Amino acid sequence: MINVTKLCCGGEFAGDALRYARGIGGAPVVAWNCTEACNLACRHCYSEARPGRAADELTTDEARGMIEDLAGLGVPVLLFSGGEPLMRGDLFELAAFAAGKGVRAVLSTNGTLIGASAARELRRSGFSYVGISIDGIGEAHDRFRGAAGAFEAAVGGMRRCLEAGLRTGVRFTLSRPTLAQLGPVIAFARSSGAARLCVYHLVPSGRGKGMRREILAPREARAAMELIFREARAAHRSDPSFELLTVDNHADGVYLYLRLLMEDPSRAEAAWGLLSAAGGNRSGIGVACVGARGGVFPDQFSRAFPLGDVRRRSFSSIWGDEGNLILRQLRSRAGLLKGRCGRCGWKGICNGGMRARAMAVHGDPWAEDPGCYLSEGEVAQH
Repeated sequence: MINVTKLCCGGEFAGDALRYARGIGGAPVVAWNCTEACNLACRHCYSEARPGRAADELTTDEARGMIEDLAGLGVPVLLFSGGEPLMRGDLFELAAFAAGKGVRAVLSTNGTLIGASAARELRRSGFSYVGISIDGIGEAHDRFRGAAGAFEAAVGGMRRCLEAGLRTGVRFTLSRPTLAQLGPVIAFARSSGAARLCVYHLVPSGRGKGMRREILAPREARAAMELIFREARAAHRSDPSFELLTVDNHADGVYLYLRLLMEDPSRAEAAWGLLSAAGGNRSGIGVACVGARGGVFPDQFSRAFPLGDVRRRSFSSIWGDEGNLILRQLRSRAGLLKGRCGRCGWKGICNGGMRARAMAVHGDPWAEDPGCYLSEGEVAQH
C-alpha cells in the first residue's frame, strides 16, 4: 500500500507500524479467502467466486487450527475476504477467535449483506476495520458488480457499520471501465464518514483474466495519480484523519516522490524515507494469502504460484521453508526482473511491482509489470 496522504502531507495513521517495518521471512499480513461463495458476480473477481460455498472449504475446526498457528507465528493481521465473507456462517466465531489470540481481524466485503444486527455482530466479534467495495456511484457500481441495487445495498451496509462504531473504509478498483468514477468515489468516501479510501490498481486474475486490456494506459494512470494527489491534499486540509491510499502498483510511490521533489523537496525527503522503509511490493515477504480450500499463495492474485496447503502442513512451516523456490525468488527478486523492471533504478522502493500482473499479461512472472506508467527517463533517473 502507498499512503498518498502520509507521503504528501504527513500525519500518523493506524497502518504505519506495519507499512514501514520491513522483514524477510517474518510474520506476514495474511489475507484469507474464507469462502468462494458470493451474492454478486464482479467482473474483476480474482477468486472466481460463485453463488454457493465449495464443499471442501476449510471447516470451522480447520480454520481455528490455522488461526492458532498464525497467532503463534506472530501474524499481526488476518484479512477475512472471499467471495463474500458474510456468506460463511462461522465468520463471527472465527473473527472472535483470532482477536482472542492477538491477531487483528479485518474484513473485506461487498457490504450488501450487512444489516443492523450483522454490523453489531461484526463489532462484538472483534473486527477492527471493515473495507467495503464501491466501484462507482449508482448504476456504474451495479454494472461492474453484476447486480442491480448493489450500490444502495453497499451504502446501507456501510452506514450500519459506522452506526455500530466500526472503523470503516472504501475500496475501489481502478481500471478503464471505472476510471471515470474515480473522482465521484473519492467525493463519496470523503462525505460518507469513511476513515479511508483504498484505490486498487487492477490485477487481472481469476475471473478478471479477461480484463488484461483494461489496465490503465500510462497517460490514464498518470492522470489518475494527479487527481489522487490533489484530492489527498484537499482532504487532509479539511480532515487530517482521512487517508487516501493506492494499492498494487508501487510505481505510484516513485511518481509521488518525483512529483514532490519538484515542488516540496523537504516533503520529498520524508517521503523517500517512508518509501525506503516500506520496500515496495511485499508479496511472499510481508504479504500472504490462504485460499478457501487451504492453499497458500504469495498474495491474493498469485494463484499460479502455490506454496503449500495448510491441510497438509502448517502455514508457519510453509512460510519458513527456505527450500521453497518461489519464496526464495520473491524474497530476492531484483536480479530476476526483466525488461523495464530489470533496468529500473527504483527497485528499492518498488521491488518490481506486481509479479501476478506480469504473469497475467506476459505469461512470465519476471517480465516487466504492465501496470508501470513511469517514462523511460523516469525509469533511468535514479
